Amino acid sequence: MYKHSLTALCAAALLAGCHTTPQNPVDFVTYRDEPLVKQVETGMTMQQVTALAGPPSTIVAGTAGSPDGTCNNYILNRDGRQQPYYVSFDPSGHVATKGFMTCEQRKGNENAAG
Repeated sequence: MYKHSLTALCAAALLAGCHTTPQNPVDFVTYRDEPLVKQVETGMTMQQVTALAGPPSTIVAGTAGSPDGTCNNYILNRDGRQQPYYVSFDPSGHVATKGFMTCEQRKGNENAAG
C-alpha cells in the first residue's frame, strides 16, 4: 500500500511540475525505437536531425520559445497509426525541445504557460 501511494505521489509531483500538457507515455513506448525519438538530443543541429529523420512534413517559424526559432513537424507511422512529433530549434539552429505533438500544439502550450 505504501509503495503504491508513494508511486502515485511521485507521478503527480512530476506532472504538476510540467509547464506544458503532459504527453502520453504510450506514445513514447510505441515509438521509442524510431530514430527521431531515440537519437535526437537537445543541442543537435538541424542538419544532424535531418540526416537522422529526413525532411520534415512542415516547418513552422517562431515556435522554439523565440520568434527567431523554427520548429519541424514530423509524422511517425507504426502499424497503420500516425503520430505527430515536433522538433523545435533555437535561433542558432540547435534542438531546443521535442515531443509527441505538433509545432502548433507546442506553440499553444507556450502561449498558455506565459
